[in-house]
Amino acid sequence: MKHFLTLADFTKDQILEMIDLAIKIKEQTKSSDLVPYMQNKTLGMIFEKSSTRTRVSFEVGIYQLGGVGLFLSSNDLQIGRGEPIKDTARVISSMVDMVMIRTYEQEKLEEFATFSKVPVVNGLTDSYHPVQLMTDYLTMIEFGKDKDPVVAYVGDGNNMAHSWLMLASKLGFELRVATPKGYECDSKIVSQALEFAKSSGSKITLCNDPKEAVTGADVVTTDTWVSMGQEDEKEKRVKDFEGYIVDKSLISLAKDNVIFLHCLPAYRGYEVSEEVFDEYADVIFTEAENRLHAQKGIMVWLDNKRGEFEQN
Repeated sequence: MKHFLTLADFTKDQILEMIDLAIKIKEQTKSSDLVPYMQNKTLGMIFEKSSTRTRVSFEVGIYQLGGVGLFLSSNDLQIGRGEPIKDTARVISSMVDMVMIRTYEQEKLEEFATFSKVPVVNGLTDSYHPVQLMTDYLTMIEFGKDKDPVVAYVGDGNNMAHSWLMLASKLGFELRVATPKGYECDSKIVSQALEFAKSSGSKITLCNDPKEAVTGADVVTTDTWVSMGQEDEKEKRVKDFEGYIVDKSLISLAKDNVIFLHCLPAYRGYEVSEEVFDEYADVIFTEAENRLHAQKGIMVWLDNKRGEFEQN
């Protein structure tokens, strides 16, 4: 069984296969000629963390592919009342064709996948957000930034930073990650990415200086400083992240034709200035729409490969 839990689990060719499929499906969607790749298939969508883009994109995506999505919050499930994860996995996966989970702990996602009879997709955990990175790379392709790009990530060493490390180290492009001291990426994930980079040729730089990261970059990206569940840390985090806002002064150090990405929601005046957000709004909202198409590519790829992986 092949799951989509982290990009670390895939080869470069597999990642690009999913991206190519997403491009094809997006073209078909825009021309109203989308093939019902997942006719009558069901997607169980488990949400322990609330979401706007994840719920809409997966629910609309499976519908456009000919299937149906079932929204399941933790309040709707026995898992929220103490049922073991493995029991919930066994039951739900016996009734649906695929499961998407948006939760806190990566370990919880992995345990569910271990006992699932169907493919499981990571809709977000505290460790990784791989569907967003597939989305971001699709957007980079559309804006001509996929040929030997230099990507600068500025901000918290969180699930987005970890996922950028995985994507860069698998595909072989240069990534610079600038985080405040004390907010660096998980050392185990960094070590894994550096190991992958030995094979792919990726150059990965970790630093505490946003200017060092952004200078000469083709793509600049960031994320909220206060993720879901960290609201009580907001005052401290805002102080600690002083100087890490992607504003006109910082992004001017990048290449003239740089693009700016943000996974949203964006908090103007914190991680990004109003001026920069407005300047790159077309890119950002193309990126937001691409969640729909990238995830359709992922789901169809997993569904197509299911029999192949089961045979192996």
